[in-house]
Amino acid sequence: MTYNYLPLDKSQLTFQQLKHLLNYKQFVSITYRAHEAILKCRAYLDEKLNSSDELFYGINTGFGFLQNVKIEKAQLETLQQNLLLSHACGLGDEVPQEIVKLMMMLKIKSLSYGYSGIGIEVVKRLMDMYNNEVLPVIYTQGSLGASGDLAPLSHMSLPLIGKGEVRINGEKMSAENALKKFDWKPIELQSKEGLALINGTQFMSAYGVYNLVGSERLLNWANMIAAISFDAFDCNPDCLYDRLQEVRPHAGQISVAIQLRNILQGSEIFQQKKTEVQDPYSFRCIPQVHGASKDSFDFVLKTFLTEINSVTDNPIIFPDEDKIVSGGNFHGEPLAFALDYLSIAMSEIANISERRTYQLLSGQRNLPLFLVKNSGLNSGLMIPQYTAAAIVSENKQLCTPASVDSISSSNNQEDHVSMGANAATKCYRVIQNVEKVLAIELLAAVQALEYRKPLTSSPAIEKLVKEFRKKISFNESDRFLHEDMVNAIEFMKEYQVE
Repeated sequence: MTYNYLPLDKSQLTFQQLKHLLNYKQFVSITYRAHEAILKCRAYLDEKLNSSDELFYGINTGFGFLQNVKIEKAQLETLQQNLLLSHACGLGDEVPQEIVKLMMMLKIKSLSYGYSGIGIEVVKRLMDMYNNEVLPVIYTQGSLGASGDLAPLSHMSLPLIGKGEVRINGEKMSAENALKKFDWKPIELQSKEGLALINGTQFMSAYGVYNLVGSERLLNWANMIAAISFDAFDCNPDCLYDRLQEVRPHAGQISVAIQLRNILQGSEIFQQKKTEVQDPYSFRCIPQVHGASKDSFDFVLKTFLTEINSVTDNPIIFPDEDKIVSGGNFHGEPLAFALDYLSIAMSEIANISERRTYQLLSGQRNLPLFLVKNSGLNSGLMIPQYTAAAIVSENKQLCTPASVDSISSSNNQEDHVSMGANAATKCYRVIQNVEKVLAIELLAAVQALEYRKPLTSSPAIEKLVKEFRKKISFNESDRFLHEDMVNAIEFMKEYQVE
């Protein structure tokens, strides 16, 4: 596979492909196989509607509670346009553009199976919009995570018919003007097409994918930063002993212990004789806590890989079986559970990180109080720990599960919903917060490590510290620490850890 485009069809998308899509800004394109499947399904649907007066939900009926209202054939196109206009009711912040692109790609992917009845021109236009960075303006609030992500996907789809707004190179403009800019005509939607576009879990799925990519990076950073703190606090290495992990063989615990041993290999501090028999839990239990989060991550990743390689709109068309089936594949319950789980798992990474920062500042293990000379005159890193504590507390509030809630809608036709969209946007905030807390620990750990000189840490840690010091100097006395914290976050985005 080349890095310039991502082919989309029934083939299974992998996590590595998703990361390449984000990292290399690939184009997307359906394959010939997908093209033929889409044409076959559309031809079947057209024939079915022309030869039968049977009612099919959302194709020749109203929507939701209006399911039994028959729509005349002459009005089927108007029905689909009305659907987009009436359902585009999002509010709140704009969805980040990286996530908008993921939504578009995942919608194209779902349509590429040839079970949705979509016309090929709609899919081509979605690809053109994606590849030309014509990104719909979508809002974070409005989806219940069942019946699909109706409101956000409606905002995503409006530009196809020349309505709504888009951003091009960051500039917001009307979709009407954007279409003129590219000499594109508004698409006249056929039967079923609007419904195929807005039924689906692509809002939740896009957030989930983005959160997983961020989580994987932060789990690796958490282990690296914890290793620096481990040496800076002069911890006892017994807790990383391989046989200790093997007698409680959780995969995450074993892998984290191995990663920490590898990072700390060659450290003079790690190898010196210890005076403490054992360390506080935030150091001694790193394999158990970080490992549990890694195991949780793996479960959530499996759930989302299943979801993004699925068809989630409604009804679903099976041309070979001569069946049009109305069901509930759009219900976001699996994603809601998984997103709540990921929020909790990643929140714990920040929780234990803040505790290590607290210990490093506590004046123990021959480290100065608040990691600064002349403490009292100088407050040192006292208040960054406050900031970390406030963020950790915010995460605890955000980790209240969204998936335990449900509110009836559509006159009680849609009487149980997943709230997976709320779980998705909350999880996004949690992941951002985890990065901030880890950056504060990194700031403290590198500062504390200076006080272990002339002993050196491992080559991997010393290399990182050298690069870190190019961005943030040793804290000799009180200064404007907001800049240090911001620079630490930027360092984590730029520096690659394995």
